[in-house]
Amino acid sequence: MDGIKYAVFTEKSIRLLGNNQYTFNVESGSTRTEIKHWVELFFGVKVIAMNSHRLPGKGRRMGPIMGHTMHYRRMIITLQPGYSIPPLIEKRT
Repeated sequence: MDGIKYAVFTEKSIRLLGNNQYTFNVESGSTRTEIKHWVELFFGVKVIAMNSHRLPGKGRRMGPIMGHTMHYRRMIITLQPGYSIPPLIEKRT
């Protein structure tokens, strides 16, 4: 699971959960086959489709010097019907 950083919870990703699609931020150097293997192995599900896009890094100013953060990749993973990933964040009581 070195390649998967964390799950993404935005308005779009929550809407995609209804279509059995899950969104993760992953390492930019990871390949699609590596991510598919890790998701299937770790969560015990079958992946039928994967879409990815690279998000640009944000600009950061440190005094007079303008820098930027690293870019990263976001994967939208579609699972076979009948499979699901359990909740990734549990509520505290």
